[in-house]
Amino acid sequence: MNSNNITNAPYPKLIVDLKKLRHNIDVVLENCNQANISVCGAIKGFNGLPKAVEEFAQAGFSQLGTSRMRTIKELTMLGLNAKYLLLRVPMLSEADDVVKYADISLNSDLQVIRALNDAAAKAGTSHEVILMADLGDLREGFWDQEELASCAEVIETELDHIVLKGVGTNLGCYGSIKPTVAKMNDLISIAELVETRISRKLDIISGGATSSYVLVLDQSMPERINHLRIGEGILNNYDLPEIWGLDIENMYQDVFTFQAEVIEVRNKPSHPVGEICIDSFGRKPEYKDRGIRKRALLAAGKLDFTLDDKIFPKLEGAAVIGSSSDHMILDIEDCKEEVKVGDIVTFHISYPSMMYLSNDPYVNVIYK
Repeated sequence: MNSNNITNAPYPKLIVDLKKLRHNIDVVLENCNQANISVCGAIKGFNGLPKAVEEFAQAGFSQLGTSRMRTIKELTMLGLNAKYLLLRVPMLSEADDVVKYADISLNSDLQVIRALNDAAAKAGTSHEVILMADLGDLREGFWDQEELASCAEVIETELDHIVLKGVGTNLGCYGSIKPTVAKMNDLISIAELVETRISRKLDIISGGATSSYVLVLDQSMPERINHLRIGEGILNNYDLPEIWGLDIENMYQDVFTFQAEVIEVRNKPSHPVGEICIDSFGRKPEYKDRGIRKRALLAAGKLDFTLDDKIFPKLEGAAVIGSSSDHMILDIEDCKEEVKVGDIVTFHISYPSMMYLSNDPYVNVIYK
């Protein structure tokens, strides 16, 4: 079995295919453009890897979005200038940096917004905000609509250095709540309440992330939703077919792939031998006894990708059995190819694995 000839850099590797990335970007932007929806390109899932961000910056997103100020600061210092949207509501302690480096931020606390106003006044500038409404996912956002509307009035009448751009929501993250037409209409109702209070139209009604993009693809998104924050639907395209059952034949699922090197191959029992206690993470897993099986040990582990059920070997017949902090175990009994020490195994990865791998200093990032 041969590794691909991308580079001689040591393993493990995260490989980013920039051409496939740009293709996926263009498809998503075109689909949203046809629905009159602008898109914030969410770059947080790959931790703002600069060359991938360049593709986003050149593509025509309304903003580039990430959750951590450090990422925005580092990209700005590298000369990757774009309109940055801070996706995590700001910490009170980072108000000065938010105003300096981020053009717009999601917000859910008036005290923080006042601090942003003070920081913007001190810097002689202004800062744009989107007020977040919690529609049931129970993460960030105003729970009471009246409180949100009152906050909007304060911004509009008292805070000279804050520009209220719109309202938004987040679904399908902490609380696993499905974005529906009804939820989008709830958000529109909140936007209309705010518009009545401030006597003008809002520029942005941000309906969520990739899970809300599903409503664009099935052509059921309500017209007033005009903004989405999309990452996974560009980067991985795992959720759209696997969870939502959507046809994505015109999209790549291998923009990001992972490679690790085989460091041991042996026939071993499939069930641990001895008294079962706990593993290195304090858990007591269940093991299925399948007899003696051929196994490959790879030089990568939970420290790199964290979730071994979200990483999928391309090698036909191979299956991930499990992992520890620095090792992964593959069952290769059913592989047609011979697997030997020194071979390289390539994996498809989902969003969580991409997120961890791209933030791991022990993983070599390679672009092609």
